[in-house]
Amino acid sequence: MAIPIRMATRKKILITGANGLLGQKLVQRLVEEGEVEVLATGRGECRLPGTGFKYLSLDIENEELVKTVLSVERPSIIIHGAAMTNVDTCELQKEACYRANVLATKYLVEGAEEIDAHFIFVSTDFIFEGNEGPLEESAVPNPVNFYGQTKLEGESILLKSKLKWAIARTVLVFGSAHDLSRSNIVLWVKESLESGKEIQVVDDQFRTPTLAEDLAEGCILIAKTGAAGIFHLSGPDFLTPYQMAQIIADFFGLDSSLIQRTDSLKFTQPAKRPLKTGFKIEKARKELGFEPKTFRAAIGILSKQIILARS
Repeated sequence: MAIPIRMATRKKILITGANGLLGQKLVQRLVEEGEVEVLATGRGECRLPGTGFKYLSLDIENEELVKTVLSVERPSIIIHGAAMTNVDTCELQKEACYRANVLATKYLVEGAEEIDAHFIFVSTDFIFEGNEGPLEESAVPNPVNFYGQTKLEGESILLKSKLKWAIARTVLVFGSAHDLSRSNIVLWVKESLESGKEIQVVDDQFRTPTLAEDLAEGCILIAKTGAAGIFHLSGPDFLTPYQMAQIIADFFGLDSSLIQRTDSLKFTQPAKRPLKTGFKIEKARKELGFEPKTFRAAIGILSKQIILARS
């Protein structure tokens, strides 16, 4: 259980991408603690459950609107989690990806400079080429797809800014949230095996899968401690998707013989994936008190959420 860190004054935190998986977890956690004003922003109508926060519909690709909202609301802290994250869509729709991941970040950073906000940017392991892992914060980026390239450009915008900033890089985030139809590896494996379907799972990619609640907690720890710099926030287990599938099958008592081992060369995808990433999280543990769940423990939390959602 995370130990709440008290803020000296009641600050306002603005969250981008609040309708998404990470955004929902951030809003929920901050509202539960009740120590800050929560300003949730996202595209279109609010899809967040509950109360205790203010919601604004905000197109972060609209420079004038972004700067007006920041000027009026004047948040002390901005957690920028909104992005185009579908790697293949980014490869196929590069202009849209650039607007969402680079230009929107530029507008937010420029607006944040005017109000001197602490800016926390959520980034990705896909800024790395995938020749080695797990990786420390000092590893040299070299993205192999357009999504990774745009997220690295977002990081570069922060590095050149006058802001107090932090970059929270993460890996293979999974979880369950309100009104979200997007699947994840746990649900996909569970549902496939429950229906007796044979699945092909790669065993030549390595990641440190991350529970959405843990990523949210890491971002909040950065905000609360006023930390600056780059932090790797992920789960502690260095696994292949095949190994993850085996753990999922074992947890739910499903037939693991349906899981067929394969490699990434058998799949044709528009965007290349790095083979080996994953993160070393010692810096976040030491400086933030970040303690993520093991993959198996995270499955247990997700399992309870699935049951609650169906009841």
